[in-house]
Amino acid sequence: MFENSSILITGGTGSFGRAFIRKMLKEHAPRRLIVYSRDEFKQFEMQQEFDAPQMRFFIGDVRDEARLAMAMRGVDFVVHAAALKQVPAAEFNPMECVKTNVMGASNVISAAIANNVERVIALSTDKAANPLNLYGATKLCSDKIFVAGNNLVGHGKTRFSVVRYGNVVGSRGSVIPFFKKLLQEGASELPITDPRMTRFWITLDQGVEFVLNNFRRMRGGEIFVPKIPSARVVDIAEALAPGTPRKIVGIRPGEKLHEVMCPADDSRLVLEYPRHFVIKPSIAFFSDVDFSSDNTGERGTPVAEGFEYNSGTNPRFLSIDELRALIR
Repeated sequence: MFENSSILITGGTGSFGRAFIRKMLKEHAPRRLIVYSRDEFKQFEMQQEFDAPQMRFFIGDVRDEARLAMAMRGVDFVVHAAALKQVPAAEFNPMECVKTNVMGASNVISAAIANNVERVIALSTDKAANPLNLYGATKLCSDKIFVAGNNLVGHGKTRFSVVRYGNVVGSRGSVIPFFKKLLQEGASELPITDPRMTRFWITLDQGVEFVLNNFRRMRGGEIFVPKIPSARVVDIAEALAPGTPRKIVGIRPGEKLHEVMCPADDSRLVLEYPRHFVIKPSIAFFSDVDFSSDNTGERGTPVAEGFEYNSGTNPRFLSIDELRALIR
């Protein structure tokens, strides 16, 4: 599917972008891989790491629709990974978060339609489901914008879908590198927000593979949610530093005790597949689309009324030994 194609990733200098580029170069033969981001130094570093003839680098911001439209000329597939993601920073700088996460999403859609891009997948987060913080609220807006983007294509071929998943093991800003940094600095205790707190966890490689698979599956308008394990924050601390004392510091503003990826209020729209869930669009734009099967022929079944995919009630939890293996 990706052989001899042109693929652009916004926010491509981030953790996901690097893993995505690495996998594409190793396992596929794209004609062009375009990294679109606003950080020239990170792009310079990536040029040293990925010295391949397919690589292209565009300095630009998703807030700039004209620059996006220029970067997407001749592009077949787009992964929209650019976002402002820090919860506290978003609370203190709300309009900056809105400009990037909401207006940026709209700009990506307009640029993709203008260039007749074939398929676009936007990366979302569990914080977009029943959001409590501004970051989650902007990502919910982004999800809705991308789903509704299918309304705008008319007779064009562009299709938009969303991938929603939880915390990424080892990504910048996650608790694992934070705990590691504290331990390296000689911390005698680790801060725990709440001993009951749980989160969904996925590795970078799993996240990339899920996105690539959903390019094959997507019909347009779906929110794809992987079946992934949960972990308790106290177990993560124990896996990293067995026996180290913990200090309860309380939940930060906008944080949840548990995260949700498929809210109960959406249960009427949720289909369960063997390895993932699909949240169907609540609005109709393609009259002939049956979301109970995907483009690979796999079929899903409706979940029970009131079903919720919650990190606290998830049937699969990582053990401390499994967490240690993941961290390594």
